[in-house]
Amino acid sequence: MEDEKSYDPDDRTLTFVKSPDDLDPLDDDYHNSLRAVMSCGHAVSPESLTSWCRSLLDQGQYKFTCPALKNDSRQKCGAELSYQEVRRVAALTSEEMEHFEKTMAASAAAKYFENKSCPRCKTSVARQTLSNLNVHCTVCTADSGQRYEFCWQCLKQWKGPAPRSDHCANDGCTNLDLELLKTCKTITLPQVKGVDGCPSIRACPTCGQCVEHDKTGCKNVICPRCHREFCFVCLKLKRECLKTSSPFIACSAGVALRQTSIPAWHRK
Repeated sequence: MEDEKSYDPDDRTLTFVKSPDDLDPLDDDYHNSLRAVMSCGHAVSPESLTSWCRSLLDQGQYKFTCPALKNDSRQKCGAELSYQEVRRVAALTSEEMEHFEKTMAASAAAKYFENKSCPRCKTSVARQTLSNLNVHCTVCTADSGQRYEFCWQCLKQWKGPAPRSDHCANDGCTNLDLELLKTCKTITLPQVKGVDGCPSIRACPTCGQCVEHDKTGCKNVICPRCHREFCFVCLKLKRECLKTSSPFIACSAGVALRQTSIPAWHRK
């Protein structure tokens, strides 16, 4: 639970109102506490904004968006909030700022760079092509005078032809994410009418990151890796899915079958 915070009523950099916290549906203390108005127009307490932004960081996201509903509808605001605004409106402590900034930096790096330790020399190696498991370690090659390559998946010295996206020729080189997609349990989405028997884990159609639905809210999820929002049921991007259905109604295309391959992320 977040430590109790309070705003300085004389802070002229913020606009204050006495209205319910738009991020807390159970807020009934707004008559006695100030709520700050964010750039998107929604009123928040420092505790609720801190808690929401922490939850985004825990999901691997490094950008902050407003989750409040628009005009009592089921559609989220989605306005992007700068870190500078979050830091001020959430009244972050110095410890919180350090945690936020380190976590944001790590998440941003994870999005734009893929690195693993070479199994031989332990040097951090970046994978240049996400659809190729064959990785060249320049350090080991320079040290030994012979080209050294390893498998991104099983972390053993490379065997077999390259490039390959599924596995190398080493025994036991298996894509664990793909096995998970094939064997995961099925779930229902209680708040989405007409959805039953949906695989509980999906690979993001944009980047291939495995995502699990928490069985609450609508059928759309945000990938913690590429931050694209897609329908967990039909696997279409949200904007495409919503052309023929709504967030709380089953997709016109039905439940997509279990995925048998993982999309490669072609980042621009």
